[in-house]
Amino acid sequence: MSENARGKRRYDGSRRRDQATQTRTRIIAAAAQVFLERGYAGATIPAIAAEAGVAVETVYRAATGKAGLLAAAVQVALAGGVERAELPVEQREGIRRVIEETDPRRQLAAYAATQPGVWSRVGPLLRVLDAAAGTDDTLVELRENHAHQRLVGLRRFAGLLAQNNALRSGLSVERAADLIWTICAQANYDALVTARGWSHPDYQDWLTDTLASSLLPSKEDPPLSAPRPWS
Repeated sequence: MSENARGKRRYDGSRRRDQATQTRTRIIAAAAQVFLERGYAGATIPAIAAEAGVAVETVYRAATGKAGLLAAAVQVALAGGVERAELPVEQREGIRRVIEETDPRRQLAAYAATQPGVWSRVGPLLRVLDAAAGTDDTLVELRENHAHQRLVGLRRFAGLLAQNNALRSGLSVERAADLIWTICAQANYDALVTARGWSHPDYQDWLTDTLASSLLPSKEDPPLSAPRPWS
């Protein structure tokens, strides 16, 4: 095979992959829109195909049925885009800033900064999931998997705080994760931002203050010992 032929094949393969990624991105975006407009039951595959401007068969190749499309839409919304969704969580920009920050309060502030965007993007889709979960065991599993992934991530975050000796005395990693889980829950975003009209900066400041007061030592507590090195 000539060098030109090999180069053309690499180019064609790269172009096909790019086109496939663009098509999948368009289908997932279309699915999210149709789910939000029509609910899970009303979001038919033909309707999603029409919204995306592709054939029905192309939608079926993009995910495993409607449940797979909703799962993909949730993951993309959580990550803030298809390309980000393909990265490990720890490599995504917002979470990387949390991991790299060494000051405990600024670390909590960095995590709080990720939450308004997350809930504004994924919250509406999770409400669609909640409304439909009683009708499909696959959706129940999807909801449980989402909750489990969130808890696992928050346990890692609490463990990072503990490793840096940042948690207040007597607070276990498990309990710290439970507190972060509750304070940063979608219900609080919906109550303060959606229902009460708080701005995202106000909500973010409240998260930072509430997390710090719940997790970090108070001024009356004895000073922390020096942070332990990473193992």
